[in-house]
Amino acid sequence: MMRQYELVDLVKRYNPRCDEALLDKAYVYGMMKHGPQKRASGDPYFSHPLEVAAILTEMRMDDATIATALLHDTIEDTDATKQEIEQKFGAEIAGLVESLTKLKKLDFVSKKTEQAENFRRLLLAVAADVRVLLVKLADRLHNMRTLHHMREDKRLRIAEETMEIYAPLAGRMGMQNIREELEDLSFRILQPEAYASIVGRLEQMREESKNLIPAIEQALTEKLGSDGIPAKVRGREKKPYSIFTKVQRKGLSLEQLSDIFGFRIVVESLHDCYHALGIVHTTWSMVPGRFKDYISTPKQNDYRSIHTTVVGPGRQRVELQIRTEEMHRFAEYGIAAHALYKDGDRISGGRNIVDLSQSSGAWAWLRETIERLNDPNLNPEEFLENTKLELFQDQVFCFTPKGKIIALPRGATPIDFAYAVHTDVGNTCVGAKINGRVRPVMTELANGDEVEVLTAKAQVPPAAWEQIAVTGRARAAIRRATRDAVRKQFGGLGRQILVRAFERAGKEFSETALAAAVGRLGHKQATEVLAAVGRGEIASEAVLRAVHPELFDAQGRQTQPRAATTGEGWFDTSSVSGVMKFRVPDGGSDDRTSIPIRGLSGDLPVRFAPAGGAVPGDRIVGILTPGEGITIYPIQSPALKEFDEEPSRWLDVRWDIDPNSPSRFPARIAINSLNEPGSLAQISQVIAENDGNIDNIKMIPKAADFHEIIIDLEVWDLKHLTRIIHQLRAKPIISSAVRVNG
Repeated sequence: MMRQYELVDLVKRYNPRCDEALLDKAYVYGMMKHGPQKRASGDPYFSHPLEVAAILTEMRMDDATIATALLHDTIEDTDATKQEIEQKFGAEIAGLVESLTKLKKLDFVSKKTEQAENFRRLLLAVAADVRVLLVKLADRLHNMRTLHHMREDKRLRIAEETMEIYAPLAGRMGMQNIREELEDLSFRILQPEAYASIVGRLEQMREESKNLIPAIEQALTEKLGSDGIPAKVRGREKKPYSIFTKVQRKGLSLEQLSDIFGFRIVVESLHDCYHALGIVHTTWSMVPGRFKDYISTPKQNDYRSIHTTVVGPGRQRVELQIRTEEMHRFAEYGIAAHALYKDGDRISGGRNIVDLSQSSGAWAWLRETIERLNDPNLNPEEFLENTKLELFQDQVFCFTPKGKIIALPRGATPIDFAYAVHTDVGNTCVGAKINGRVRPVMTELANGDEVEVLTAKAQVPPAAWEQIAVTGRARAAIRRATRDAVRKQFGGLGRQILVRAFERAGKEFSETALAAAVGRLGHKQATEVLAAVGRGEIASEAVLRAVHPELFDAQGRQTQPRAATTGEGWFDTSSVSGVMKFRVPDGGSDDRTSIPIRGLSGDLPVRFAPAGGAVPGDRIVGILTPGEGITIYPIQSPALKEFDEEPSRWLDVRWDIDPNSPSRFPARIAINSLNEPGSLAQISQVIAENDGNIDNIKMIPKAADFHEIIIDLEVWDLKHLTRIIHQLRAKPIISSAVRVNG
């Protein structure tokens, strides 16, 4: 186990003026509190906090972070309290230790909801202080290094959550070294056979290429040096998990990969980066399609470097990364690089805190992710899944017509692009032009695409878009927009239901009066009550009772007489709760007290009877179905008998057909036809000649010579449907043709 002075020496290497007394006190306190506790390996438990602190010294973290690492398990696993730690080490360190303790209390488990809740806590804690994430990642890294001491089921669970959450999160924060090690450690446990196969092949290739790497390093160094560019050239070997994912993604063999061995060229200045690139490309042939400039267009996690592949010395394909020392430091440590010690001086007056206003892509993503957490209707599991998608994705860079760069995950579509520009642009998107050509919105975008989003003010994003979108931002916005559109539909229906209910009671409906009574209905806003009535969750009578209690006696029965509603064209529906009267206007009625029905494309949540539909010209009744809206039935439908005992669900409805925007409506017909060649063609021809549209056909054998054909079709109105039926009956092959009312 590391000694006290050894840890202090590690800190002094990058910060000679560290607070040695603080580190000593944290070391002694942590060791005393953990006392005889042991890890699964049998080592003293305090060896774990010590190793976490050592990992953080590699990131050159400040004294408070190192002390927090030494103490991060004390509140959770010993009798230490926050108050005691605050008294001994100050509020800053006590706050960091408490944040890490809250994360420990609900550690990641297989249950998705609990995992989502802990991930939410992690992001919120990180937003308050980035050091929480740095200690958490170092903690997980050391746990993964010693995971072989755990039983198998626990190893698999921890490795899986590391691969799903911690490794990609480290990558999103730019901490590539930690990400790669976490991935490899998880890969070794989750897919041991694949890991062993790749490691074995790497050893073989390493032996075959043992003289190649030094030769290429020397050739690059000498060539750049002769042109006046001092550079550090280092060869590197791709990690097993990185090789595995690339082989899987591209369907290649190990021998076909050109970048198993790569080289980093670290130069002094930005100018030297492009100068070195020019020298490399003029000395060796570049491999087409293998050049990426992440300096001019950094990744979302702020990674900057030039990537290229050339046919280098010995006719070998060589992948090169060209960057400055500062870029290299950030590529290694990510957000931790913002807080590194420079020249022995501590940043931010001795505190290692990242200023969110100055951080860029990584924190921008984190802020957007946390904003989605504030959605009161957010499903935690959906949030976690959407965020995982973004964590795992690589990037493509696209452009607006004005030249603005939009970085998106690989696999993104114009839908994701539209929402990345602005939520309103996404919500009103109806199409897109990619590189000047109109393309489907589900088209996968490629690097360098110019995307122009086509919009329309009346557009509402289809719910199906949520399955097409890749980014969590787009998915959340689509879900919110479709939810708002449905709420608006149900709210409009609820308002019309209440207007009629109040009229029957001789009262005038007022949203102002409703707003004063929403508390008695268990809601906070009148709009919520309207939507609940429209969804069938609150009966109109309950709202009337809440707004006008004087109309009801102590038993909740209405005492005031209802407004007269009898007259020609009304029918009674009897039930145990009394008699209700509904007007059933014909297709040409001008009665405006009933609810207008325009069809499936109208402003109300409407559907038609599933077995037979309804068409203009039918006398119709609406049945309110909780959570679904209105189902429209013709008055002759036998299905209405099912609702005789539920009079509160019956709605007075009328057709409201716009002659300038005609719509088709669903109907069903049953035909008995001779079973002979061409019979179905003759039936289809009659329907087509009469401008009908067939939705579905079902054929039922009745005898050797006859079969029954059930056809769902769309027609303009009752006259249109009647004409089709009459012409079908005139065909010699047809013995009967009738309309079906379910």
